[in-house]
Amino acid sequence: MAEPAAAGAAALDPLEPRHLVAPHHDDKSLNDTLLDFVWQKPGKGWLMLFGVTLTALGGLVLGVGYTLAKGIGVWGNNQPVGWAFDIINFVWWVGIGHAGTLISAILLLFQQKWRTSINRFAEAMTLFAVMCAGLFPLLHTGRPWFAFWLIPYPSTLAVWPQFRSPLVWDVFAISTYLTVSALFWYIGLIPDLAALRDSSKTKLQRILYGIFSLGWRGSGRHWHHYKIGYLILAGISTPLVLSVHTIVSFDFAVSVLPGWHTTVFPPYFVAGAVFSGFAMVVTLMVPARKYMGLRDVITERHLENMNKVILATGLIVSYGYMMEHFVAWYSQSQYEIWTFYVNRAQGPYAGVYWLMIACNVVTPNIFWFKKARTSIPIMWVAAILVNVGMWCERFIIIVTSLHQDFLPSSWDIYTPTWVDWTIYVGTLGLFGTLFMLFLKFVPAVAISEVKELQQELKHAAHHGSSHHGVEQAAAGTLTHGAH
Repeated sequence: MAEPAAAGAAALDPLEPRHLVAPHHDDKSLNDTLLDFVWQKPGKGWLMLFGVTLTALGGLVLGVGYTLAKGIGVWGNNQPVGWAFDIINFVWWVGIGHAGTLISAILLLFQQKWRTSINRFAEAMTLFAVMCAGLFPLLHTGRPWFAFWLIPYPSTLAVWPQFRSPLVWDVFAISTYLTVSALFWYIGLIPDLAALRDSSKTKLQRILYGIFSLGWRGSGRHWHHYKIGYLILAGISTPLVLSVHTIVSFDFAVSVLPGWHTTVFPPYFVAGAVFSGFAMVVTLMVPARKYMGLRDVITERHLENMNKVILATGLIVSYGYMMEHFVAWYSQSQYEIWTFYVNRAQGPYAGVYWLMIACNVVTPNIFWFKKARTSIPIMWVAAILVNVGMWCERFIIIVTSLHQDFLPSSWDIYTPTWVDWTIYVGTLGLFGTLFMLFLKFVPAVAISEVKELQQELKHAAHHGSSHHGVEQAAAGTLTHGAH
């Protein structure tokens, strides 16, 4: 898919990177481009997708309601597979939420300009993914109405949570991650909510957007406090990228089961989370960019940079797979060797294992080639395959380590039930419904940040051309003096 031709593109050095924002835009045209989708009536495509996601969300209500009525015995969990679809999907959804924090916080601190047009997509995706993830541990306890027992509240019975339990660690990690991510997302939205307030066409819209914009007027004092608060939250969010999925990996690493009891899990899980998170951003952004007419602000350069991150984290994940197998062989533990070389590669779930290898190890390597990194169809299909592969990875880690443990007499096969599948598809529906509402009622790209970036780029280009002109004049003077 070709990008719109930018003014003056022919004059650029072919070795220079492509534009982050099409240079023919000014503040007014950026406003029109980025606010137009919010104000126009929903199109047939949006309504159709919203209907599909809402139908899947109905499946979540059905699955959760049936689980609460009958108990978690309606799931496929058995002995010894006590953790199954619930924890598989929990880890998968938490991982998907990691790209938002990385793009928003870490790239902001490192002053990476290419984050500007994609950060709000990623931040919204983080919130919705963490909401989906939080459902599974609550349902897995069997009595979610007693979930407050996991929080150290001042109980008159002096009953405190078991702080050595990974379940309690997850409560603190996920709640902190959700709170900080929501604050970070909302603060970044305030200037754009004020822009929606000022361009509202009805009194109700003006009131609602006025409430959420918190009286923003764009004064120097407002911008000063905004920048400070945004940077502080970015600094707080940065350690969360490492801590949250590290704590999730401790759910497994603190056990003694072969396949889980390993120190490689924390960095391996963090890299896998960023890997799957960026793949989900590409999966969602490619169709949204085309349908919403955002190709001038979400350019091929943004997509190519994200594909480079997918390649880098994919290589780290592949290295993690290699090290797991190497340590199993080097330790000469018969249980580890059985898990990695027999059960996973040749056992009843070997098909899922080799699908994981194909999607997570082979697929990302296509991004070594620039043509693949800049081809919209190729990157979209590759991103979907990565998401499939990362789900398969979580399935393999959990199920194959449990269904054949130390005692052969307790071995059993795990098969998910219709309730498992309904709840999983339902969380996809919840995620999709929230994402569709986000696209309709909030600018999907940060208007104020894109305008600021556009002015910086124009200033830099003007300064560079002036400097080049001075150099040429000086060179001409020197040449004339030499003659």
